[in-house]
Amino acid sequence: MMNNETKHNSDYQLITILGPTASGKTAFAAALAERLDTEIISGDSRQIYRSMDIGTGKDLADYIVNGKQIPYHLIDICEPGYKYNVFEYQHDFFDAFNCIRGKGKLPILCGGTGMYIEAVLKGYKLLDVPPNPELRNSLKGKSLEELETILSSYKTLHNKTDVDSAQRAIRAIEIEEYYKTQAPDKNEYEPINSLIIGVQIDRELRRDKISRRLRSRLDEGMVDEVRNILNTGVKPEDLIYYGLEYKFLTQYIIGELSYEDMVSQLEIAIHQFAKRQMTWFRGMERRGFTIHWIDAMLPTEEKIEKVLDLIK
Repeated sequence: MMNNETKHNSDYQLITILGPTASGKTAFAAALAERLDTEIISGDSRQIYRSMDIGTGKDLADYIVNGKQIPYHLIDICEPGYKYNVFEYQHDFFDAFNCIRGKGKLPILCGGTGMYIEAVLKGYKLLDVPPNPELRNSLKGKSLEELETILSSYKTLHNKTDVDSAQRAIRAIEIEEYYKTQAPDKNEYEPINSLIIGVQIDRELRRDKISRRLRSRLDEGMVDEVRNILNTGVKPEDLIYYGLEYKFLTQYIIGELSYEDMVSQLEIAIHQFAKRQMTWFRGMERRGFTIHWIDAMLPTEEKIEKVLDLIK
């Protein structure tokens, strides 16, 4: 299942650290960045939004290592309510990537949004897909299950990991339909030669960490965070669009779910999300990526040594 063949290559242009939610990849990436005196590019589709801090698990304190602030990119770049997409991410990523490389440093890409990561590593030519009102209308009222069935009939790369609200599923179908007639036939960017490190965490341990982390985020004021965003005028359906914490907490705040139901449904959804992330990463291996898996429970120092050995 895990592909661990080692490619000895000192010509890496990037280090990618990926893994499911709650695997501790951010703290590890920051410690590695401190050691290599470099900067981090986030590969997370929700941490790009300002004010969405607790729910997206930004954990910005992780970016301070030995009293030193590790520079990071593509966090807090959009307002809540905006529908950022992989096309924009790809362009923003390459701006940051080229900027860091221009300083003579080896950038670190860290995140769990497999589609974003794969799109930049492969350099796919992506299209800026406009809304299709007729299609949206025809799909209105369909359940998430029905939409997922439609989506599964398409063959190309789309983000199955984050499809946990009907709106996202409709958007994914819209993209697929557009690509049928406008199929990109070339790469826009050169593929990147990246050392890819996967942070592997035992399933039961991951479940336990997710559950404990959810409780502590609720204690930290996650409900108030969502309420404050809604109070700025962001529409409930626009927050629900982001799925997971923002979907279930919004449903609780607007009275669609009781607190207990919100917590239990959200917990199940996060476990399912982590499972989908791992499915995506295993798919990347089948699509030709070599991922070097490192045990999440190893001491940080040992993880760093393993990466340095692979770079050599």
